[in-house]
Amino acid sequence: MEPVTIATRIASAAVAPIVKKLFVQEGPGAGLTDRPVRVSSLVSFRGEKRTLTDGDLRRLAAELTERAVHASGPREGPCEETRRELADALTTALHSLGDLDMDDVQAVRLGPQGLARRLTVPRSLSADADAYFGPLLHTACLHILDFFSRRSTFIPRTLTEQTHQLDRLINTADLLLERVPARSAEDARFEQRYAEHIARRHGELTIYGLDFGHHREWRLDAAYIPLEITQDTPDAEGTQGGAQEQAQPLRSGAPLAADRILAGHDRVLLRGGAGSGKTTLMQWLAVTAARQAYDEQTTHLLGRIPFVLPLRRITHEGLPAPDRFLHAVRSNLAGAQPDGWALRVLTAGRALLLIDGIDEVPADRREETRRWLRELTGDFPGNLWLVTSRPSAAPENWLAGQGFTELSLSPMSRYDVAAFINRWHSAAEAEPGHAEALISAVRTNPDLGRLAVNPLMCGLLCALSRERCGALPYGRRDLYDAALSMLLEHRDRERSVPVPDGLRLTKDAQLLLLERLAHWMIRNGRTEMDEEDAVAQLGRWMPLVAPVDATPRELFRYLLDRSGVLREPAEGRVDFVHRTFQDALGAKAAVEEGDFPLLLDNAHKDHWEDVIRMAVDYAQPIDRARLLRGLVARVPDEDGAGGTEKDVQPGGVRNLLLAAACLEHATDLHPQVREEVTAKTSRLFPPRSMAAARHVADIGGPMLLGLLPGPEGLTDAEATCAVVAASRTGTDAALPVLARFRDHPSLDLRRQLVWAWHRFDTDEYAREIIAHLDESELYFTAHHTDHLRALRAMGGRSRIQIVGKYHPDQLVEHLDPHKLTHLWLRDGYARQGGQEWLSAFPRLHTLVVPETAPRYTATLPSHLTVVRESDVFSVG
Repeated sequence: MEPVTIATRIASAAVAPIVKKLFVQEGPGAGLTDRPVRVSSLVSFRGEKRTLTDGDLRRLAAELTERAVHASGPREGPCEETRRELADALTTALHSLGDLDMDDVQAVRLGPQGLARRLTVPRSLSADADAYFGPLLHTACLHILDFFSRRSTFIPRTLTEQTHQLDRLINTADLLLERVPARSAEDARFEQRYAEHIARRHGELTIYGLDFGHHREWRLDAAYIPLEITQDTPDAEGTQGGAQEQAQPLRSGAPLAADRILAGHDRVLLRGGAGSGKTTLMQWLAVTAARQAYDEQTTHLLGRIPFVLPLRRITHEGLPAPDRFLHAVRSNLAGAQPDGWALRVLTAGRALLLIDGIDEVPADRREETRRWLRELTGDFPGNLWLVTSRPSAAPENWLAGQGFTELSLSPMSRYDVAAFINRWHSAAEAEPGHAEALISAVRTNPDLGRLAVNPLMCGLLCALSRERCGALPYGRRDLYDAALSMLLEHRDRERSVPVPDGLRLTKDAQLLLLERLAHWMIRNGRTEMDEEDAVAQLGRWMPLVAPVDATPRELFRYLLDRSGVLREPAEGRVDFVHRTFQDALGAKAAVEEGDFPLLLDNAHKDHWEDVIRMAVDYAQPIDRARLLRGLVARVPDEDGAGGTEKDVQPGGVRNLLLAAACLEHATDLHPQVREEVTAKTSRLFPPRSMAAARHVADIGGPMLLGLLPGPEGLTDAEATCAVVAASRTGTDAALPVLARFRDHPSLDLRRQLVWAWHRFDTDEYAREIIAHLDESELYFTAHHTDHLRALRAMGGRSRIQIVGKYHPDQLVEHLDPHKLTHLWLRDGYARQGGQEWLSAFPRLHTLVVPETAPRYTATLPSHLTVVRESDVFSVG
């Protein structure tokens, strides 16, 4: 008998009693509420009041397996060994019911096949067991869902869920009617086609270093990690008055979810370092807008038409007018757009303009780019604008005259890093345990922890860890060298791709040629080059490598197609797959060419920052000392005293910070040189503005920790800036520095200490910092349930702020009902059910919600006052 027929032979009367034992029994009056109950709280083998042991669960799985075997007939069933294997696999799958973070209505909506996909399934089943396990698990899921649908709460819950879905549909329709004017049928058809095009074009990312036998594309939904942003403030005034700052979460460095970046601002200039996730965020916004799915957190994107405009591509033939946007990015739909369509979209204020990479525009053309933006924003008000740049490519207030808010991407927290590593290994179908081992290594090894600060570096670490079975490099130079080696030396060999005899180049030969291309691009201030320029450069350097029986153009095509380091963004153009590779390769070539005057003459320029750091790393000891002394020698004594925002400009102070950052991996360096750099850099501390604090942290890294003074002798504002600078390093070495400030009375400073929690180990930071903070007027921020558990273990707190999405049951479980008086829901209400769960907190009297949160006052307890964020501190 075919295994797929098993399910039809198992009587419901035989299976239902077994399935029923997996779940807790409803007591009198249970479920007389529309509040959703998570599946994980229904199982009878989890929690303190479990009624089934693990042994009981195993026996139930074995019994269900035997029923299935019996249904297949005495001669057609599997052997005894396969039965045991099936029972073990089914035990694992059923046990994972306790990990599901969904309610019963959501589970039923998935259907048996969808539920089965959410359960943990062993990967190493034998062929015989695998043939029977799918139908067996499908049968179990079918009866589990049937059990859910018969619970007394299911029908009321379903009706409530349907009501909420209807509300969402009405809200969506209202927003779209308001935002989308009447359009011609031609425009409407094209917009639908264009939305599908955007979702396809930007719905995937490239996984650098993914197993070379698989596709290197990664679904954006699986890859996207929601990072955080902070607002750039020009002076220390924004750090005064903690109440004022908490009422406006984006002031003075308080993080906000990056995917809500345009929720409260029509125009944003976003700064972030190389590989920090700026482009990925733009892709996420574009795809979210294109899909037009209702979400309370992204209503500002409903009805918007996204235009993704990478500046490095669109500036080649001149900055485009709206009707040339699609042509400039080489969109396949450019010729199909109706005449005047883009102008109509912008005139109606429906566009989402995503303009990526101010830093990738040559410096002599940035003013032209600013004028282009000024004219567009002036001619087409009401649209949403996001412009990105590396931190120092656009000076402070560069677009302030056009009404742009200046924000910065925060480094990845330890939890972001863990989430990324887990998702990468899942996408790569890596062996179990690899992700956990790498997470542990990153958290326990300071060198690796300093590297894992953005998605690009995390991806490289994942790829190298997998290829090297956990053996990882410790420095930036070693990491880049290993990544390039992996791409150049192993890629085609792993894929068994044949290489023509005349183009069999060693890794070193390929590196030499790529270094010269990168050097040319850096020297000429380019992030792309024409194919003709690339071919010419290769022709110059081919004689230095082993004899190549090919023309320079054939060699160019080979490097483009096979190296994995180059790509063709448009016909006739070439660039590196990531700017970081260009900087590393170009720096190595500059050192080999002895271009030290060139490096020092350009050290103050933003796009040379990584080049200088890598050059110091690659240089010989005598040349390393020459570079570092050259950086600090250009700093007049009067330039080093301050550290205010005006000092953090191209010139002396920037060179000092860059020299300090280079010390981290500058081995074999004369002590006198190290002392000279450290002495001059120390005059920049403490930083005297939030922008300066972030700048010295981002450039100086852990090196700055030993230079931070205080808290004695510092004003409240200076002490707060010192805390921000130390916390942004995110390393364990920052904890002793932060601990010096934990008894400080400033509310603003205590806020920064609370915010920094998510960047460190939960328990250690709780012991060293959180437990010592004065609680008066301070909201303790919880980014995840681990923070809530830690706060409750410390006796709870009266004021708590919740960041991110949550389920009411999680709050009921982890918040102390006898302590909580003020609750701030940073991201609004729960989507599931009403607000009756708030009745679980009898002392709660103030609920703080975002400005955009819906009003549910009819379902709130009578003693509870709802306060909008803007008015949060006008109440007690």
